Amino acid sequence: MNSDSDLQIAGDILEVPHLLQPAREHPATLAEFVGLARTIAADRSQWEHLVRYDATSRWYHRLRTGPGYEVWVLSWVPGQGTGLHGHGPSSGVLTVLDGELTEHTRTGTKALGAGAQKVYAPGSVHEIVNDGLEPAVSLHIYYPGLTEMPMHSRTAEASLGTAEASVSV
Repeated sequence: MNSDSDLQIAGDILEVPHLLQPAREHPATLAEFVGLARTIAADRSQWEHLVRYDATSRWYHRLRTGPGYEVWVLSWVPGQGTGLHGHGPSSGVLTVLDGELTEHTRTGTKALGAGAQKVYAPGSVHEIVNDGLEPAVSLHIYYPGLTEMPMHSRTAEASLGTAEASVSV
């Protein structure tokens, strides 16, 4: 009964789908923002027609806003990435809609395939890159809305973790 998987589930509410609340029109909790991301991801008609691929830079489109939050769709051709950055005072939910992205943090590197979700606390620092051979599409929810995206140097990478609290889903 006290296996590693029991502890892992107990420590991560996002691993227990029945604890996630259905998306409300204007989410207010972490679980509701994750639910909103899953709802949008499941309905390709909300975002698929908006996607564009740009060889010179990541493409992005603000899909929706609400009280204190915003939802973005981004596309990534192979080789495109964010650089090492944070989201200032904003929390975030990243959902991979198509393709595969790679996340780099101070604790390691993780491949994020279609359907993968990550939750970020304010102050967390990471880099997202399309290391694959195919384009990728992702959905990003920021609350409060994204007002800054401070870039970090590789030399600062050793101090990445003070507020890093990303949760894999």
